[in-house]
Amino acid sequence: MELDEALAWVAEKTHGILITIRRDGRAQSSDISFTLKDGKFCISATASRAKTRNLLRDDRAVLHVTSPKTWSYISFDGTVEVTSPAQSKNDEVNQELAEIYQRILGEEHPNWEEFQQAMINDGRLVLRFVPQSAVGMVN
Repeated sequence: MELDEALAWVAEKTHGILITIRRDGRAQSSDISFTLKDGKFCISATASRAKTRNLLRDDRAVLHVTSPKTWSYISFDGTVEVTSPAQSKNDEVNQELAEIYQRILGEEHPNWEEFQQAMINDGRLVLRFVPQSAVGMVN
């Protein structure tokens, strides 16, 4: 499947399964929400999650997106860029996390100052999945 065709199919979707590699080589899957920006899947995560620890050790991953109503799916192979956690209310990571929130939910947060502090308290960071190839079936 052509990567451009696959990215066009997922452009309006926001949920998928991110599959990373555990230390022992087994797969570890996580339900995630994402937004597609500049050809990358942007995902909010915390530094303490297994997926984040796995990706810091081995940046290879699979992102699987489905549409059960049409029995369609696409699995993307790629690598993941991991940012540092948000450190201050207006740093680049916190700004990107705010953009991810807005793009996924399609609305403003009711209290951005509270949101930004929560991102710092949670140790939130951004995972940017960079797709390299895609396989699947779109009906």
